[in-house]
Amino acid sequence: MNLIKLKPATKDYIWAGTKLKKYGKEAPYDNIAECWELSFHKDGPSIIDSGEDKGKLLKDVATKADLGEYAASFPFFPVLIKLIDSGDNLSVQVHPNDEYALKNENSFGKTEMWYVLEAEKGSGLYVGLKDNSSREEIEDALKNGTILSKLNFFPVKKGEVYFIQSGTIHAIGKGVTVIEIQQNSNLTYRLYDYNRLGKDGKPRELHIEKALNVIDYHKYSPVHFNNDIIGTCKYFTSRYQKVEHKIELEAPSTSFLSLTFLDGEGMINDLPYKKFDTFFLPSKKKATIEGTGSYIITSVDHRY
Repeated sequence: MNLIKLKPATKDYIWAGTKLKKYGKEAPYDNIAECWELSFHKDGPSIIDSGEDKGKLLKDVATKADLGEYAASFPFFPVLIKLIDSGDNLSVQVHPNDEYALKNENSFGKTEMWYVLEAEKGSGLYVGLKDNSSREEIEDALKNGTILSKLNFFPVKKGEVYFIQSGTIHAIGKGVTVIEIQQNSNLTYRLYDYNRLGKDGKPRELHIEKALNVIDYHKYSPVHFNNDIIGTCKYFTSRYQKVEHKIELEAPSTSFLSLTFLDGEGMINDLPYKKFDTFFLPSKKKATIEGTGSYIITSVDHRY
């Protein structure tokens, strides 16, 4: 396998926005909430959109050699990359760690990060607790509808990064578009959903008891990284990079490279790229970018 362009699986959750369609993402519904750009997950695997395997699922074609030594050492493909566009507030939620998720859900947990792509005036993100709290205090806040007052609200602007470790309460507010790089999991516990009804006309399911079991009740402390790294953990390392004319890339023997372009246009090998396009470069393969713009490049830098 050589460099390939990916076509995402899409989701039309009730809070979906309009921006992803504006930038060329396709779906059989009016608004798109999420594009799963790089995904081996059964709930939304990404599709090969170039070359002889066009139309096939990436997870069905990629070999261990394509993934690289470190990425292939995991019992599951370690990373999932999404574009998320919030036409309305997302639920207040939390994700468990691996230990809890494996014991109780037969699934892995979820650590993630957000890079802000666009933000409407006054929009923001809820991330973590303002102060050290107890389980009882959070449970009371959920009962009396004051949970948002317990959380940090960060007004956001393009280019900001937020690293969300498992156990951190969080929510994306209305009017924010992010790229989310996360552990390959679709496990979410909702605590609060603004008393909204789902598409079936019924209140959306909450998972309060499980959420209370996994919350980190300490005051939130932001996580920062050095150099061009915008986020790193056991499951992924992501870097922000720019191209002004030409860049040569080679994926290491340890990992594939995933590239999502944030802006600009040009060619990567013989494939054109534009804003929000995602490409998969197999381990030990080369690519040449000629053009302009910026991109986030993701790899797996640790063994399982």
